[in-house]
Amino acid sequence: MRTIKLRDLEVSRIGLGAMGMSHGYTGAGTDDAESIRTVHRALELGVTLIDTAEIYGPYTNEELLGRALKGRREQVVLATKFGLVSHGVEGAWNLDSSPANIRTAVEGSLKRLGADHIDLYYQHRVDPNTPIEETAGTVGELIAEGKVRAFGLSEAGPDTIRRAHAVQPVTAVQSEYSLWTRGIEERVLPVLRQLNIGLVPFSPLGRGFLTGTVRSTDQFDGSDFRRGNPRFSGENFQRNLAIADEVQALAAEVSASPAQVALAWLLAQGDDIAPIPGTKRVARVEENSAADALTLTSGQLGRLAGLPPAAGDTHTESQAQMLER
Repeated sequence: MRTIKLRDLEVSRIGLGAMGMSHGYTGAGTDDAESIRTVHRALELGVTLIDTAEIYGPYTNEELLGRALKGRREQVVLATKFGLVSHGVEGAWNLDSSPANIRTAVEGSLKRLGADHIDLYYQHRVDPNTPIEETAGTVGELIAEGKVRAFGLSEAGPDTIRRAHAVQPVTAVQSEYSLWTRGIEERVLPVLRQLNIGLVPFSPLGRGFLTGTVRSTDQFDGSDFRRGNPRFSGENFQRNLAIADEVQALAAEVSASPAQVALAWLLAQGDDIAPIPGTKRVARVEENSAADALTLTSGQLGRLAGLPPAAGDTHTESQAQMLER
C-alpha cells in the first residue's frame, strides 16, 4: 500500500473506517471476531490509518479496536473523535467541545483504546456553543502533553477551519466525499489545499450504494440508519440506482469491482486525500485495499465525474443541522 502525507502525518493511501463494526449499519456488533480479523488483515495489507469515535456505540467501537490492536498499536495511525458525547448530564448525541469535556473524552478514549496517545484527534462536529479557538487550544495542550499527536476537524466549514488552524495547525479534515457527494469541492477543498491540510473522506462508497450491492432497502435491518436516509428512500433510491449501474458498467470494462472504481476515482483527486471505506469483513477490506493499484484513464475519470448528482440529501434534517459547508 502506498502512503501519503496528511500535513506531516504519514498514512496509507486507503484507510479503514471502523464505525460499521459496532454502529449504524445492518449487522453491526454481531460478529466482533470477524471485525477483529478484518482489522488484522488490513494491517497485513499495509493499511495504517484506522478511524473510530467515542460516539460509535457509544464507546463499544473504541473498545473493539482496543482489543484488535493489542500488541499491534505501533503499526497504526489511530484516529478517534470527540464532541458528540457530552460527559455531563446531557450524554450522547449532544454537541460539547468545551475544554473540560474534551479532557474527559480523551481520557476515556485512551483507556478504551488501550493506548497512551491518539495519533489524530478530531472534533466530530462543530459546537456552536464553544468558540473553535478554545477547542483548538485545548487540543493543542493535549498535543503538548503527549496525549495527542495531531488535530483534526470533521464536517467543518471554511471559516471554522481557518480560525482553528490559526490557533493549532489542523492536520486533516474529515468530510463526506465520493462520486455522489461532492459538495466540499467548491468551498472546503480549496481552503484545505491553501493551508496544507489533508482530506479524509468518509463514506467514500456512498454508504455502500456505489458498490452496486444495495438494490433494495429491504436488505437493511431496523437498526440501519440508511432506512431513514433521503438518498435511500422512494424515488430517490430508484434514480440513484442508475448512478450505481454506471459505476458497475465501467468496473466491468476495467476488470475491477465497483467499489475499487469509486475509490480509484477518489484517489485520483489528489495526493492529499486518504479515504476510509468502512467494513467489518475481511473480503471487503481486501477488495477496497486493492483499489490502490487501480489507475483509471483520463477518459474514464471524466465519465465518472460527469455522472449526475445523487437525488436526495445525504443527511436527514436533524443531522444536517450539525454540518458546516
